[in-house]
Amino acid sequence: MDNRAGEMQVFLRVVDTGSFSEAARALLMTPSTVSKLIARIEARIGVRLIERSTRQLSLTAEGQLYYERAQMLLADLDDLDSQLMQGAASPGGTVRITASVGFGTLAIEPLLPSFWQL
Repeated sequence: MDNRAGEMQVFLRVVDTGSFSEAARALLMTPSTVSKLIARIEARIGVRLIERSTRQLSLTAEGQLYYERAQMLLADLDDLDSQLMQGAASPGGTVRITASVGFGTLAIEPLLPSFWQL
């Protein structure tokens, strides 16, 4: 199974922290796992995203584009989840009530306008 969103989150954390080790600590992963995930992304798309040295990391032009787009995509995923959760929280569906005509007319019918506004 493909987990590009998870890989993007790891990539963003590496860039934000400026370190594979710091990203690994924050994500509760090993530095080698983080390094392998970044290498997997780079191998899949066929370009180098991060220039590595012993002291610092820097983004390539492609890495900068990937960083910006990954931020937007993950934000869109979060928005989608939020919208769907809000829709699930609001009531919906059919309500059926069985009552005598007199009780329905006198007790239930007056309550319906405020119920429909919910």
